[in-house]
Amino acid sequence: MANAHETALDYPLGDQVPEPGQVQALSPDLLWVRMKLPFALDHINLYLLRDSHPEHGPGWAILDCGIADEATRSAWLSVFAHPALEGLPVVRVLVTHFHPDHMGNAAWLCEHWGCRLWMSATDYQIARLASQSTVGMGGNAAALFFAAHGLTDPEAQAKIRARADYYPRMVPQVPLTYRRILDAETLQVGPRSWAARAGQGHSPEHLSFWQAETQTLIAGDMVLPRISTNVSVVDVEPEADPLRLYLASLSRMADLPDDSLVLPAHGRPFRGLQRRIRQLQDHHAERLDVLRTALRQGPQDAAGVLPVLFNRPLDLHQTTFAMGEAIAHLNHLWHQGQAHRLVDPHGHIRFEAR
Repeated sequence: MANAHETALDYPLGDQVPEPGQVQALSPDLLWVRMKLPFALDHINLYLLRDSHPEHGPGWAILDCGIADEATRSAWLSVFAHPALEGLPVVRVLVTHFHPDHMGNAAWLCEHWGCRLWMSATDYQIARLASQSTVGMGGNAAALFFAAHGLTDPEAQAKIRARADYYPRMVPQVPLTYRRILDAETLQVGPRSWAARAGQGHSPEHLSFWQAETQTLIAGDMVLPRISTNVSVVDVEPEADPLRLYLASLSRMADLPDDSLVLPAHGRPFRGLQRRIRQLQDHHAERLDVLRTALRQGPQDAAGVLPVLFNRPLDLHQTTFAMGEAIAHLNHLWHQGQAHRLVDPHGHIRFEAR
């Protein structure tokens, strides 16, 4: 069921979505595919751009990869055989950021086609680390971090510790070489020029891609039509303020037209970019107001404010994201001078109103 924010946007394709392994042409040079995910957020949108290689000739660029499982790889093989690709090869792989649903098959795709990975340096290096360790995704360090913020339930703690392989399971390998994309760099992808736009908060150096002539934004996870982008603090950077970075990144999109065609990583393509940005800004302002009210009742930890911020049941996967979000909002109030951060002798972290 659509929510009020979602219905305030325009959906030029209506309810049309491609089935896994199928292709929907958005233009002769831009194709849309959708792959399944084993989470509550049950899909990811991936795109192919008509491209060319100086040595190998015409082909396609893949933008984002899906997780590394057999179902997704089988769906990719079906896509490669689809008539819309005209029998042309993939000549490069672009990735918006390091999260597993975007990065998972990058190594497999690059090896399959003998092509290069292109992405930001920060997210590439984090992907390399995360595929060999936990880096905030689970394991003992994540369990201790969430326990410090009040999530001490033994069952939840055991499940978080057991998720030490969360990232490597979905991203078992990262290409050993890549081509770095810089913020504001213009990429010539086949017949079109795309401007890379870096954003922070959801990941350290998330890239979206803007095509001025067609007024098309491939947004990745920076702007989604139905849900708010996850903005979390993780154990490797416990005092971070990613919410400040995310809101600043949204503000830097103010130069893009409201009627741009936005191609998100989740949900349906839409128009109404500036409307959606205002919705997201208002959402976080409202969440911060709710937290300020809660903190005036007395010191609170992140686990304690989950029912205040999220009025629905959460499974463990959702709880870990919700904890990261709660800490991000509490840290933001602390960094803005609107809350005190209290750490007791046992390392328990709480926040109170100033």
